[in-house]
Amino acid sequence: MAGDDIFAAGFKETPYWWEAAPRPERPLQALPAQVDVAIVGAGFTGLVAALTLARAGRKVAVLEAQRLGEGASSRNAGYVGRTLKHSFSSLIDSRGLEGALAIYRDARTAYDFVYELVEREGISCHLRHSGRFMAALSPRHYDGMARELAIKQRHLGDDFAMVPKAEQHRETGSDLFQGGVMIPEMGSIHPGLYVNGLIAAAERAGAGLYDRAAVTAIARDAGGFTVTTARGSLKAREVAIATNGYTGRATPWLQRRLVPFNGFMVATEILPRELLDRVAPTNRTYHDWNNNLTYWRRAPDQDRLLLGWRTGSPTRDLKAKARRLKGRMDEILPDLKAARLAHVWTGQCAATFDMWPHIGSHDGMHYGAGYCFAGVPMGSWFGYKLAQRLLRANDARTAFDAEGFPTKFYYRGWPWFRPLAVAKFDWEDRRGL
Repeated sequence: MAGDDIFAAGFKETPYWWEAAPRPERPLQALPAQVDVAIVGAGFTGLVAALTLARAGRKVAVLEAQRLGEGASSRNAGYVGRTLKHSFSSLIDSRGLEGALAIYRDARTAYDFVYELVEREGISCHLRHSGRFMAALSPRHYDGMARELAIKQRHLGDDFAMVPKAEQHRETGSDLFQGGVMIPEMGSIHPGLYVNGLIAAAERAGAGLYDRAAVTAIARDAGGFTVTTARGSLKAREVAIATNGYTGRATPWLQRRLVPFNGFMVATEILPRELLDRVAPTNRTYHDWNNNLTYWRRAPDQDRLLLGWRTGSPTRDLKAKARRLKGRMDEILPDLKAARLAHVWTGQCAATFDMWPHIGSHDGMHYGAGYCFAGVPMGSWFGYKLAQRLLRANDARTAFDAEGFPTKFYYRGWPWFRPLAVAKFDWEDRRGL
């Protein structure tokens, strides 16, 4: 298919997830005059922090620039994993075995936390232990996967099964790959329904949620902070920043440490079940082994395939981006060449210069951000941990507590170098095949 032939009738440039979980349209509520804690950002982190603090008896106001949950939290791929951008073996080299174990044990805690939270709050969001298939684009990738996962299994007990090329059709309908690995303890979720469930849970707990209240300034004063928004100001004894890829000028220190980037996804029209069973027979989450990876999965609630690619590339024309992603889909899964696209969308995430998530405080304000492709588990867990920090709880510490949060002398919040970074990742991917 070429040109506009790839687009289904009613094609939308909005997230597929919003079909089942539209962003809440709410009447504007007046801001309170004073709260114990003001939380900036109503995504996973801000909502979980609000829920936890309100349950502990704190008066909380969550301030969101858009509609509640409209940012990356309701736009992402819905992968729930236990992996980070730094491999376990590289961490052993840089931080020693005990340091590597502490970090990856906390990554496991974040993964488990999502399941515990969803069960405790009764959130219906298609959360399941789907397992993940990671596909090798070369024999070198395959051997690298086997070495890394054997080390993790020896020290962490993580289960995995190598899938040679001759057997990969039991996992995927693709002939592109040179085998891969299946990791059973990985999950998937419907992020739109998850966000909506967190909104409902936070409000049940008594948190105040205020949308279309973009924060424009935060100033320290004798009683804590004055938080100025697009529709008024309020006093807060303490402040937590949970804006991640949408961090702006109101918090310049944090803005200089977070590099926003856009992820892109497409969703097909509804497909015959037998076709989906052929291209994704195990209904896992899938991705390749590149730095700038391609990822795909079946929709949890309808017979569609979702695919993401070209992370960090320019965003001027979403239809043009959809054509690029459809070309990648056809390359990986040629059985889908006749499938049309129903949705394309983008969401703004954030990386850090050291490729680590960071949680900490600066100038009296607490923050959790920089999830580096692990937004569902780390973003949710950091929300809980931010609340524990604010509550001065004994279990507030994590292996990600920010002793140092690097920036670059040339960076002031506008990522002009992002195309160069993407090109570097692409070059490393080609070199690594």
